[in-house]
Amino acid sequence: MTGFRFASPEWLLLLLLLPVLVWRHRAVERRRAASVDFPVAMALRQMPATLAARLRPLLLVARLIGLACLIMGLARPQAGHELRQRQADGIDIMLTLDVSSSMELSDLDQGQKTRLQAAKEVVADFVRGRISDRIGMVVFAAQSFTQCPLTLDYGVLLQFLDGIQIADQSWDGTAIGMAMINAVNRLRESTAKSKVVILLTDGVNNAGEIDPLTAANLAAAVGIKVYTIGVGSDGVIRRPVRGPFGVRYQTVQVEIDEDILRRVADITGGRYYRATTERKLDEIYQEIGRLETSAITARVSVNYAERYAWFLWPGLALLLAETALANTRFRRLP
Repeated sequence: MTGFRFASPEWLLLLLLLPVLVWRHRAVERRRAASVDFPVAMALRQMPATLAARLRPLLLVARLIGLACLIMGLARPQAGHELRQRQADGIDIMLTLDVSSSMELSDLDQGQKTRLQAAKEVVADFVRGRISDRIGMVVFAAQSFTQCPLTLDYGVLLQFLDGIQIADQSWDGTAIGMAMINAVNRLRESTAKSKVVILLTDGVNNAGEIDPLTAANLAAAVGIKVYTIGVGSDGVIRRPVRGPFGVRYQTVQVEIDEDILRRVADITGGRYYRATTERKLDEIYQEIGRLETSAITARVSVNYAERYAWFLWPGLALLLAETALANTRFRRLP
């Protein structure tokens, strides 16, 4: 944003003298008209007015504009460009996603998407909505590993998110506790004002050396808040199974350990959510985003440059031209 100001505005008071000059000029003209006329002068006035005579009043206009420009130049006009700097106290967030085989179930929104597909789309929208937070990602099945360390490069993070696949049979399972420990280790040395883990799973902890409650206590000890999300429905669900003769469906029993997820959230000061549709899942991430916001402050500075030359030189030119013309081409006879 551009700005304009006068560094010495008190000089602008001299503009009040310009009407006085106009009044004085008219008074002189009236006295000149009331003076005694000689026969020769009267004869000259009866002659048609020349172009120079008709244009002579413009000398007063030039003088007034010239003086006004000089006065504005003395007031030191300055033009500036406004700079806004945004500062934010960022939050460090570790997104922790379950990629076990049950995340391949298509029980969200009439089977249009798998649980993992819906989660990836919602998480991507969540990442795009952040401003200055460092975000990392942990994925887990029976084992846990860091998909992306904490970063401000959301483009790279989204590329890693897009590349997430369902775990193969060799490391299938659900190690919630180990996933939390992995995320906590990534946040433990963080100096951010707020450190958050958002853990999404659709199962029960059945792998890993550390149980979720132990991991929750460790997270609470280092000031890390854990939001837990249970995604999918309970009960019996038809699951696609790929085989040598194509895809067949088998009935599987699905269970989410809501009690453990709720206790993990309570221990760390977070919240537990349940999502049975993609829309609900999106609402959950939006709510977490509102709960964990960065305090943004704006600092405004303006760089000003002197612009007195814009008025000084035109003013001098007008006054010099007025003086020269008044004593030559527009000179008045006595």
